[in-house]
Amino acid sequence: MTEEERDVSPAEAVRRALRAARERPEEPAPAPAPTQSPAPSPDLSQEAPRAVPESDGPFRPGDAARAALRRTAQAPPAPEEAPAADVPATADVPPTGEAPAAADEPRGAAGVRPGDAARQALRAARAQARQAPPEAGEPGEARSARRTSRAGARPLATGTAGRPGARVADARAKDVRTFLADAFRMPPETDTTEPAEPTDPVAPAEPAAPEPAAPEPAPVPVRSMAAPTRDGDHRHTYPAFPPGPVGSGGGFAETWWGNAWVTALEEGALDAKRLARGRGYAEQGHVDAITVTPGLVLAYVRGSRARPYRVQVRLRTLGEEDWERFLDAAAERPGHIAALLDKEMPESLADCGVPLLPGPGDLAPQCSCPDHGHPCKHVAALCYQTARLLDADPFVLLLLRGRGERELLDALSRRSAARAARAAQEQEPEPVPGVRATDALAARRLPTLPAPLPAPLHPEQPPAYPSVPNGPDSFALDQLASDAAVRAHALLTTGHDEIGELTLWQDAVRLAAARPGSGLTATSRALYTSLASAVGRTPAELARAVAAWRQGGPDGLAVLEDVWDPPAGRFDRARPLLRAADLPAFRPWRNHLTHPRGHVQLRFGRDGLWYPYESEPGHDDWWPRGTPDTDPVGALTGLGGSADDL
Repeated sequence: MTEEERDVSPAEAVRRALRAARERPEEPAPAPAPTQSPAPSPDLSQEAPRAVPESDGPFRPGDAARAALRRTAQAPPAPEEAPAADVPATADVPPTGEAPAAADEPRGAAGVRPGDAARQALRAARAQARQAPPEAGEPGEARSARRTSRAGARPLATGTAGRPGARVADARAKDVRTFLADAFRMPPETDTTEPAEPTDPVAPAEPAAPEPAAPEPAPVPVRSMAAPTRDGDHRHTYPAFPPGPVGSGGGFAETWWGNAWVTALEEGALDAKRLARGRGYAEQGHVDAITVTPGLVLAYVRGSRARPYRVQVRLRTLGEEDWERFLDAAAERPGHIAALLDKEMPESLADCGVPLLPGPGDLAPQCSCPDHGHPCKHVAALCYQTARLLDADPFVLLLLRGRGERELLDALSRRSAARAARAAQEQEPEPVPGVRATDALAARRLPTLPAPLPAPLHPEQPPAYPSVPNGPDSFALDQLASDAAVRAHALLTTGHDEIGELTLWQDAVRLAAARPGSGLTATSRALYTSLASAVGRTPAELARAVAAWRQGGPDGLAVLEDVWDPPAGRFDRARPLLRAADLPAFRPWRNHLTHPRGHVQLRFGRDGLWYPYESEPGHDDWWPRGTPDTDPVGALTGLGGSADDL
């Protein structure tokens, strides 16, 4: 191809093809020879140009193209000739990169359908566009080549593939379509279709593979247009309800006051179909967050357009006189306040003479949509969702009427307190049954008491308690009963109970000491264990205390547990007395005198007696032994050992 041929644009090639088609005589196309191959197609750019007839106005390429198509369509049809039996129908189809017609073929277009002529012209223009790519700065021609590339993959019609006249008409129509694509430019678009491969002149053309479907865009989350940060006692924003069916008994609301709201909406509506569509919007979650202020419900509702509609529903607020009647009715019965705190609306409170619930025509809707219905489906959707808000919190209805929840509760609290105080002042005090103080304190003469009965000489024996398996210890019960009888006899005869002055620990030691036996034996271990656990001590400590109690009673227990500094006198004279009895010098420490070998000890009590103690040498484990005495030598003699042992 020469440089001059490459410089010819597709539009110029179309115009030259149209001029050549008009100059050629219309002759019937002869049948192609079965064994002849198609002649090479002449280059359309080498045809002689023909002047375009002038008109009154400026020449437009589209007019020339449409005129060529009309002349091609109005040409008389030529008799169809069947192709040879041994030649396939696609034998005369030239390769994609070649020109559509030979130089020696007939120039007429008789019998050619306009669609075939247009397709053949498009194929020729596409082949020429691939051989001569557009230069930079010519976006119109590049877009024309891309648009025509999609049609190259379609196979030729089997009914016209074998006729030379059809090929010529197809080439002309192809040039016309390329010219039209350049004349009427469209906005650029992304073309991902690969250019078609050259078609084999013998094999039939294969259809192009379908383009892959574009992936569906990810759903964009709906952004709420509410402003919950501005909420207060007189403004509250409730989040949007999730999609899903609501209402269990066929109605949209669950409570009687929610159904009353829905009834006011439906009875005031003029079109039931709009209500049904609005209910569908509400169930599908098209209503955004709902903002409630005194006398106004506001929300954005998503409809058929991308931008949601701004929907308002207005309701008249109550005056001061109506609020006074409502507060008086609510404070009159405590059950009303309790029901409101439980998010309930008593019917008796709604029938107090104040129009809390709206009636037909009380709801004044307003929507930014172009629908002038009363109400539109967006208003109906908002009203249905407001009924769900009323189900959850009846204070929404009171806020619509002009008062917030905190303001109402404070007013009810003050009114209830004032009512209770006023009732207490008006109520007369009831008489209190009893005796007057003057009568109770008046002097009166009491009768003399009878003489007491003589006291018994000794306590009686308590009854015997049998032993029961897994029952209490019969011996312990007998001991407790005997101790109680002795104490009662002493209190009766002397009027004084010394045991009553003992502490819990001292009384436990006394009871354990009253048990026969000494030390921790098998019979006394259970008693010691229970008594020690009751006073928070160990059985060993209780056994040591029992030995001290048996040695000197409460004073002996005090000598065991108390360490004190005796005054000068008897304690200081004890050491010389021990030395005079040929005993070694005892080591003094506070009220203790300890033998040098560490096995004998004398303790001086507050009652002036010496209490002997014994221990293993070097162990400092002192246990009461012997009998207390006023003389330290006599106390040591009571231990029963010899002088050498001491």
